[in-house]
Amino acid sequence: MTNSKFGSGRVRADSVTLRHDERTISKNLSVAIPEGSFTVIVGPNACGKSTLLRALSRLLAPSPGQVILDGRSISDLAAKDVARRLGLLPQSSIAPEGITVADLVARGRYPHQSLFRQWSKADEDAVIDAMEATRVTDLSARMVDELSGGQRQRVWIAMVLAQETPILLLDEPTTFLDIAHQIELMDLLADLNGQGRTVVAVLHDLNHACRYASNLIAMKDGAIVAEGKPSAIVTERLVEDVFGLPSVIIPDPVSGTPLIVPKGRQALGAVAASQVTQLDTSRRPAMEQHRN
Repeated sequence: MTNSKFGSGRVRADSVTLRHDERTISKNLSVAIPEGSFTVIVGPNACGKSTLLRALSRLLAPSPGQVILDGRSISDLAAKDVARRLGLLPQSSIAPEGITVADLVARGRYPHQSLFRQWSKADEDAVIDAMEATRVTDLSARMVDELSGGQRQRVWIAMVLAQETPILLLDEPTTFLDIAHQIELMDLLADLNGQGRTVVAVLHDLNHACRYASNLIAMKDGAIVAEGKPSAIVTERLVEDVFGLPSVIIPDPVSGTPLIVPKGRQALGAVAASQVTQLDTSRRPAMEQHRN
């Protein structure tokens, strides 16, 4: 059980079948997100990662099966009740036209408003903290539609953080971010997880996943093929089976976690050329002696 000030954060899918546009993506899929974990979902394109995240957030209703949030079927909970427990950053978000950064981030406090509870200092503090954490404070007066893709992504993340939910679901949160901001964001998510929040993220970067995740879920063709600590499940065979990618796995020199080094045709070609050069060099003295 987590000691998070945000409360408990337990979510699971029980024997769910997930469909999109009449196409079945996953069938009879079950998964429980460990409370207080930093769970990362990886897998090739169109394998069902985002579909699973949408189901966990109640954006997609399973049929059959159910998603359980803190011991209750998520379909039985009121929308605001879900939004107070679970924050979602989808792949694509569209801001209302003409809205400022501060106003968009403030919308993250909507689940906490009611007829008897209007805007408060706690709401103001949550918005300020979220903007500071994502480093968008200096953009607060700017229009969202004037920002770069990376800036907009950080603003949307700030809005999700302002909800102050025990569970965060993020679908490809590093999209549009340069490498420095990617690491900054992953460090921020690790900090939030360290404070007790349950973080679930869909990532494409396997090395980010291995470095930051406490729990890794690998998916292929709508099914979960491996789950556990990255150090326990990430192997060269798994990477090739799931992604069709021959690789070498070495310890990350910074974190000690698995580091996937793709072989790639060009790299293999360079190795072969190097071996030919070495062979040619080793033969040269004998050939020169023969000519002499």
